[in-house]
Amino acid sequence: MHKKLLQINAFANTGSTGRITEDIAKAAMASGYESYIAYGRSNNGTSTNLIRIGNKFDVYYHGLYSRLFDRHGLASKRATKKFIRQIEKIQPDIIHIHNLHGYFINYEILFNYLNGINIPVVWTFHDCWPITGHCAHFISANCSKWQIACYSCPKMKYYPKSIFRDNSRNNYDKKKEIFSACKNLTIVTPSDWLKNIIESSFLGNKKIITINNGIDVNIFKPANPDEALRKYAIPEKKFIILGVANIWTNAKGFQDFVLLSKCIDCSCIIVLVGLNKQRQKGLPKNIIGISRTENMKELAQVYSMADIFINPTWADNFPTTNMEALACGTPVITYNTGGSPEIISDATGFVIEKGNVTGLKRAIDKVKELGKDYFPEKCRQRAIELYNKEYRYDEYLALYNSLLKS
Repeated sequence: MHKKLLQINAFANTGSTGRITEDIAKAAMASGYESYIAYGRSNNGTSTNLIRIGNKFDVYYHGLYSRLFDRHGLASKRATKKFIRQIEKIQPDIIHIHNLHGYFINYEILFNYLNGINIPVVWTFHDCWPITGHCAHFISANCSKWQIACYSCPKMKYYPKSIFRDNSRNNYDKKKEIFSACKNLTIVTPSDWLKNIIESSFLGNKKIITINNGIDVNIFKPANPDEALRKYAIPEKKFIILGVANIWTNAKGFQDFVLLSKCIDCSCIIVLVGLNKQRQKGLPKNIIGISRTENMKELAQVYSMADIFINPTWADNFPTTNMEALACGTPVITYNTGGSPEIISDATGFVIEKGNVTGLKRAIDKVKELGKDYFPEKCRQRAIELYNKEYRYDEYLALYNSLLKS
């Protein structure tokens, strides 16, 4: 009889968390598990059994409900009850939760169910949303209210956006009550930084372990960049500064790249992947905007063509883009944000304080001085040793098996 794994996430095989769930599913199936992924928003095809939670109408309604009443994660009642009936039909041996935010599931109904059954629950925290009354990342607002009780949220107007009301205290109290009651919960954090945060939260008495995210180092590897250079009309003789994001916001560092574009000389050009059509309009002349791509081999070519990858994120946990760049042999400059600095070493990149665009420019000059040939072997070696997904997701399988034995 196959052991059954059920994963829950907003997305399936798209975006960083969606690709993580897919990779874990593949590893589990190779180890003899029967695998299911339940998702609420979109999917990019899969090798596992897919379950859609609700539909587009449910997502739109949940989004509206969240914006009007600041009760994110507390709509989608019908969709969640239907999903629970599917769980009962599948009878999984392990339930592995990823992101519950994303306007698709009612966490109160879900956890009231999980708290009453004897199934091990693994929850990978990809951000801080489970321990706050509103936001997914509080560090960009320098907020520490989550340590005691959220109120008067400084990020009310940010995802998950609320237009009128601030219900952060009620949300905080409800999450604390419901999540703390889960007897069979093991929390996984991709970074030591987030592990330390959770240990200081109302979930600090739970079992908390760190398992770094992983990437496919057979796809993300040094590649011939000629095709990407031609496709995006990027001058080959330029020093290429790369940035990659699913959605570019100022929290991801978009404005910092605009400021940086004013500091660099004519030998440099900035390439930003993930810009929508609106963002691509009116860019400075030395910034080239590229739309988001799900083609990982093409993305590896883009990483490989860059002389430096910059991640000026103001709020992050353990960004996949840093690992992908290293695996392609490209050094990384990152802000000192969350677990982002943990990914690199002194030999593979530079850590700069948030908002220090002058510091970014100095680091770029240092890479120029050393030359890109100084970095590829060191970057690639670090990625293979630490972030090969086959090793990282074996850690999840070991966790599953230990939970089932206990």
